[in-house]
Amino acid sequence: MKTTKLIGLFSAMALTPNLAGAQDAMDEHPTYAKEVSRIIQENCQGCHQPGQIGPMSFTNYEEVRPWAPLIQLKVAQKEMPPYQYDDHIGVQNLKNDWRMDQEDIDTIVAWVNAGAPFGNQEDLPPPKQFPEVGEWRLASELGEPDHVIKSSAWDVPANGQDLWWEPEVDSGITESRCIKAVETLPSKAAHGSTHHANSHLVVMDDDGEWVRGDRLSEFAFGKLGEKVPEGACRKVPANSKVGWSIHYYPDGNAVPNDQVSVGIWYHDDEDEFVEEESYRQDLRSYNLSSGGDYLIPPHGKLMTQGFHSFDHPVRIDSWQPHLHLRGVAMSMEIYDPNIGRREMLSQASNWNAGWNHSHTYEDGYQPLIPANTTIILTA
Repeated sequence: MKTTKLIGLFSAMALTPNLAGAQDAMDEHPTYAKEVSRIIQENCQGCHQPGQIGPMSFTNYEEVRPWAPLIQLKVAQKEMPPYQYDDHIGVQNLKNDWRMDQEDIDTIVAWVNAGAPFGNQEDLPPPKQFPEVGEWRLASELGEPDHVIKSSAWDVPANGQDLWWEPEVDSGITESRCIKAVETLPSKAAHGSTHHANSHLVVMDDDGEWVRGDRLSEFAFGKLGEKVPEGACRKVPANSKVGWSIHYYPDGNAVPNDQVSVGIWYHDDEDEFVEEESYRQDLRSYNLSSGGDYLIPPHGKLMTQGFHSFDHPVRIDSWQPHLHLRGVAMSMEIYDPNIGRREMLSQASNWNAGWNHSHTYEDGYQPLIPANTTIILTA
């Protein structure tokens, strides 16, 4: 009996240092509960939750753990979160920047290398609340839109080729106003089949003809809404129309009578925007060519450029590169002929046609360019 007790005692003593070492090792490594869950909440769950566009859900440890090695790979290679904007070149201070901090990337890598431990239940953060599919994203900050314009209805089939729907509708705007914010919202039923939806103003010219005016808004994966900077007026004229360009691709679910909406928030005090005294903001496409076709050789590449100049000083609030399936990179730089200086403002060298981010510069970091400066767009 004594021998048995001694063996039991020494066995327990022999195991004790290993248990302590295991606890120390767990304390040294990140855990899901304490560190990783917060990173997933802030960087991944917006898309990776039920009803959203992510192919799998990441709302808890049980959902995240099977994908841990792939998460590590995509995060380390900066493929996820999807945000194609080059580091260390041009303006880096951006609003709604999806790029993950290097410290968070290192935490994910270390967590997976340690076996993706869960940690302690009490370290978990409370669940993060996200807008429901079909709700205005800007409503949490600005309330419901002051004015909503819907496209004409369209029957989206369950299967088939890509479809484009380009109706014109009355805006219902009875007086000219300055926009504070604008957002395009696909319907909840067709959220998965609406690839993008662009809208523009249609206005009457001096000859009484309806002509295309400025862009109004855009929805695409990666672009959900935008606010007009303080002190700037993006004007919507009274009695204008709205033209739509909506791209659907059937996802297996038929959606009859679908409509896309654009919500507009107005400035409360219109008196501060006297047209002669306020700055005007334009949302406009600046093309890289005259619209001709490109001939890209098999397995080859093609570079093209566009040049645009202004006869007045300009502040650039945002930059959104837009190519199509074959596009791989784009940059924006300026050339100031007054001093002979050329400067890179923004670059995306790993552009992805699946995402359409509008890179909005933080207040105080918007590039200011003098009159006669040339903007050089390269793709």
